[in-house]
Amino acid sequence: MTALAHHPHPVTRAVADARKELSAVADTPVWSMNADDTTTTLHDLAALAAQVAELQARTLAHAGRVDLPAQTGATSTATWHAATTRTTKTHAHRTMRLADGLEHHQATRTALADGRLHVEQAEAILRALADLPDDLDPAITAAAEQRLLEYAREFDAKHLKVLGHRILEVTSPETADAHEARLLEREEQAAAAATRLTIWDDGHGKTHGRFTLDTLTGAMLKKHLHALAAPKHQASKGPLGERKPTPQRLGQALVELIQRYPKKRLPKAGGLNATVVVTMTLDALEGRLKAARLDTGERLSPGAARRLACEAGVLPAVLDGKSHVLDLGRKQRFASEAQRIAKTIEARGCEIDGCDWPPGMTHTHHHKRWTDGGNTNLRDLISLCPHHHARAHDPRYHLDQLPTGKYTFHRRT
Repeated sequence: MTALAHHPHPVTRAVADARKELSAVADTPVWSMNADDTTTTLHDLAALAAQVAELQARTLAHAGRVDLPAQTGATSTATWHAATTRTTKTHAHRTMRLADGLEHHQATRTALADGRLHVEQAEAILRALADLPDDLDPAITAAAEQRLLEYAREFDAKHLKVLGHRILEVTSPETADAHEARLLEREEQAAAAATRLTIWDDGHGKTHGRFTLDTLTGAMLKKHLHALAAPKHQASKGPLGERKPTPQRLGQALVELIQRYPKKRLPKAGGLNATVVVTMTLDALEGRLKAARLDTGERLSPGAARRLACEAGVLPAVLDGKSHVLDLGRKQRFASEAQRIAKTIEARGCEIDGCDWPPGMTHTHHHKRWTDGGNTNLRDLISLCPHHHARAHDPRYHLDQLPTGKYTFHRRT
């Protein structure tokens, strides 16, 4: 055994003793604790968790200084920590950020080590201090830290984050406005870069999604949905139990917002409003059991198709027994909206062999040009994506139809 084993470091010994003490009560039932003991224990456990977090962060910073990651070839202390403790990299990097922040802000470190802060509060304070201008007077930074520690006695991490954004209004009013403006601009730029939406269908009648919006747009969306889910609005639809908007109520409000959005306000793509087209047979329309299909490929029950047929932004297209579109289209110079819809239904996208552009983003092209005597009949129109539509008008290429019904280009000789 090494000398270190006989004379462990005080921190090592304290951690071992704490684990031993907690292990001794691991199987002790808590049912006999009265209300006061329960409250006191929970508060003490929260303080203990803060103390452990501070000690862990301090030890992790020390691991970086003695270059422990180099022993395993790890790329960073956080990566090494994740591997050796079997925690996720996300959690390890979060702990490392806490350790780095506490190294530069001793007052916050001391408060966490004393159990006077929760970890979330410490993280909020450290983020606020990190956002302060680099050229700020150190005395102002110290005053901001002290004021945030005072706020932590009354406010949780969420409120501390808000207070941290405006802390200079208290400690340095003359620099507060400029700092807030820079901070908001930076956040807005980051939000614009992070804006995204992903939607996927699970194949079992449900579509799922995830999105990230900037604060302004998010606030606007919440206003729209809460207005549709408001008690007064919902009361007109009959009794629904509780009146506070629930996730289900907000989901229903989103459905209503989308399905009832005015068709005339939708942008046009390929000469058409961004309208969902429901294709159904006469059997489905008349109430018999036959599935309908959206122009985007998904299938619907006949009942859902009949209900959607009268909603804004949804257009029913009735097909005869041979799947030909009925009552859509009329001969004229430019393809009518009805003809464009009919072509969208029949072509299901760009008609060039191998092209996978969706129907909502195609243009309607005359196979034989109008100026050359061509007609604006459905059989004479082709759905092309913008790229292939431009090539169709390029005199260097000739457009030919394949036996499959698709089209292809050949370079003229």
